[in-house]
Amino acid sequence: MLEAGDPPRLIDVRTPGEFDAAHIPGSRNVPLDLRRAHGDVLRAHLDERAVLVCHSGRRAGQAGRVLADAGLPGLRVLAGGISAWQDAGAPPATGKPRWALERQVRLVAGSIVLGSVLTSARLPRAKWVAAGIGAGLTYAALSNTCAMGMLPSRLPYNRGPRTDLTTVLDALATGGR
Repeated sequence: MLEAGDPPRLIDVRTPGEFDAAHIPGSRNVPLDLRRAHGDVLRAHLDERAVLVCHSGRRAGQAGRVLADAGLPGLRVLAGGISAWQDAGAPPATGKPRWALERQVRLVAGSIVLGSVLTSARLPRAKWVAAGIGAGLTYAALSNTCAMGMLPSRLPYNRGPRTDLTTVLDALATGGR
């Protein structure tokens, strides 16, 4: 599709930090939280030829549902996300290396579970912290969301350059970042 005379617009819905680490050349960064808050405004700047991209396809699917509710039901999602892009041998544009948000969530959740289990040897009630993390992960799997990923996405490490609605709309209109 990208090699066609009129290629689709690639919209990357990951955090600015993730986008800066690696993205498909020519894609535009429109973080998922902006889509949730300003779906109607963004709809005016997109058409149904846009392809939504994230790390694995999950967040892009969420963004697609938000924009479908805002009146763009025909948006496509890159199955497997940028991971599939790289697995197919296509080169990404790269910047400052960062861990993917999903990897950060696994590190934090695993560390909390390990720490609470070890602590429960002295303080038996600490096991309930591990149970809470397990419940959160179970809910995330059943609902296909990742509430646990929302906190790390707001950390300075993941923010990258400031991405606000005005910047995004300008990039969509002019073909910039």
